[in-house]
Amino acid sequence: MNRLFPANGSLATAAIAVCALWLSGSGPAFAQTVPGILPMHADASRYGDGWNCRPGYARKAQSCIPIDVPPNAYLDIPHNRWECVRGYVRAEKSCIAVKVPANAYAEDYSFASGWRCNRGFQQNGMACTPIVVPDNAYALERSSGRGWECNRGYRVAGATCARVKIPSNGFLGKYGDDWQCERGFTKQGETCALLAIPKNAYLDPSGSDWQCERGFSREKAACTALNVPSNAYLLSSGHEWSCADGFRRNKEMCIPQ
Repeated sequence: MNRLFPANGSLATAAIAVCALWLSGSGPAFAQTVPGILPMHADASRYGDGWNCRPGYARKAQSCIPIDVPPNAYLDIPHNRWECVRGYVRAEKSCIAVKVPANAYAEDYSFASGWRCNRGFQQNGMACTPIVVPDNAYALERSSGRGWECNRGYRVAGATCARVKIPSNGFLGKYGDDWQCERGFTKQGETCALLAIPKNAYLDPSGSDWQCERGFSREKAACTALNVPSNAYLLSSGHEWSCADGFRRNKEMCIPQ
């Protein structure tokens, strides 16, 4: 039988042979990083048994290679990558100068166009065109979308702002572009209709609906008295009943289990 080491070889001889194989790269089992041995320019991970490349180096297979930082860029050490300086944007492996159009300014982000339109202008291709703000509206800080919003009490209607028509017993909503009905009234089309509250019911916390009193259940537009049978009790909701311990429900009765 062929042996890697002579039968009478010492441990020292075996160690020398292993090192020779590793250095020559001829042994496939040694092509990767040997456990416990860090590659150059790497530090042991604080978590687990892995390792991380030092700042300025990127991981490639089982080694750390220098990060090539192009002109007009800087090394972002926390993320171990490069970013373009202000006024330049990333283009594959380089940074190119940003061409800022009229009525715009360069921004810090090194992706996308690298510029943003001034207030009152919006991006149109590679240019900034004036935003036409209609009556009863105001220009937004950011130039995305329409570039404007209607004043409170108005809502968007195409390229204009139309006044919100508030019916009797209604009021302007939280966001200022719609209306709600006062307590005790409910929306019906463009009006606020008086809410019909049946007998044995009361206005609920929302103010736009009703609920039955305790001991009654809601059936369509009325409140019907609950018939609680023997050996049963009213649930905390007040609108349903359940059988006591030792009994089970059988239709509208409680029978022994």
